[in-house]
Amino acid sequence: MDFTRTAWEIFNRSINDYHLTDSVDAEEMNTYPDGSLERLLYSKNWIDTVQWHLEDIIRDENIEPVEALRLKRRIDASNQQRTDLVEYIDTWFFKKFENTSPHSDARINTETPAWAVDRLSILALKIYHMAQEANRASADEEHRIKCGTKLNVLLEQQKDLTTSIDRLLTDIENGNVKMKMYRQMKMYNDESLNPILYQKEHQK
Repeated sequence: MDFTRTAWEIFNRSINDYHLTDSVDAEEMNTYPDGSLERLLYSKNWIDTVQWHLEDIIRDENIEPVEALRLKRRIDASNQQRTDLVEYIDTWFFKKFENTSPHSDARINTETPAWAVDRLSILALKIYHMAQEANRASADEEHRIKCGTKLNVLLEQQKDLTTSIDRLLTDIENGNVKMKMYRQMKMYNDESLNPILYQKEHQK
């Protein structure tokens, strides 16, 4: 299974589409069919790409506090969307392998396929932006050399991570790894679990 080659192409398409406008308010340019894994992968990276640039903006030392708070709330919402999409991708894989019977000695991986894909999506963004810095004409040579060295490390990470993800999927398909899903039980967004939120509710 060469899943990661397809995922990598989709991630880079999303990144390149975003940079056509380079605006955090641009509409997602997802043209993949509804319900397809490809559509989920594109949306996942689009969210990551927008959030990458929101994180840049909020680090502006001259940003107004009110605007910074607004962006922080937007980043929080983006993180929740990101988590939801990871779970949608895992659900897709879970259904794909639901008729696979794990061997009695099948092992459990430390992370699900989709959380590994999450790291691959972020890695695509790191490589894109590090390549920009390694070739930025306005930067001095020392900066470009340092970024070029870092870029080579990131490219090595890409090779290792894609190999590991494809191997994980093959192992699940062959019954050597048992796929289990644990929903991310984030507490800080839940008004019934975050004490700051539910105490405020009780004070009304």
